[in-house]
Amino acid sequence: MKSAVWMSSLAAAAAGGWFAATMFAAPATSKEPRFPQLTMDQLDEKQKPLGEEVMKVSSVGLAGPYNPMMRSPVLGQRLFDLFHYLRWETAVPTRLNEFAILIIARQWRSQVEWYAHAPLAAKAGLKPEIIAELKAGKRPSDMAEGEVVVYDFVTELTTTQKVSDETYARAKKVFNDQQIVDLTAVAGNYVMVAMLLAMAEETVPPGKEPPFKVGEK
Repeated sequence: MKSAVWMSSLAAAAAGGWFAATMFAAPATSKEPRFPQLTMDQLDEKQKPLGEEVMKVSSVGLAGPYNPMMRSPVLGQRLFDLFHYLRWETAVPTRLNEFAILIIARQWRSQVEWYAHAPLAAKAGLKPEIIAELKAGKRPSDMAEGEVVVYDFVTELTTTQKVSDETYARAKKVFNDQQIVDLTAVAGNYVMVAMLLAMAEETVPPGKEPPFKVGEK
């Protein structure tokens, strides 16, 4: 059983304050949001069942990716169920699962994903040095065997669209078949989440420093 509550993956560092901030604080710019923040009383009959499920487990309320997801409630429900598995039931150890998510967040420079998951990765036991080097765009220099495999597997798959026989053989020494499938799924899932967040122009809570600065590579 995973010790981290699934939906806190999007607000652990904010300790629930993000929801209130996004609901009541004025945006930092004058640009209109692409998806104005929804509240429960604004949901229609198709959206409300999903909204109620989200509110039971999410410390960010309907913020983060749930805000755009609510616009497509059938898809949103399917994604919610997938997230449930990838946060609570995945066969990949939490430390390595969070590392895979951070690799995707760094590739996409996803402000929300990194802001939310860096604290979760640290809590799960990923060393601060690994997190810092990855954030700086470097291959972490002091990784354990499982971490090396996750980094190489996820990076190779997402940047070359394949996994070489050598990388796959190394993965098989560390992970069983289910774990390899789940690792692939979590990487792909967080690419999709990063795309949703980028398209919707969701960012960190008001008053918080974005992890990635403009102009940085």
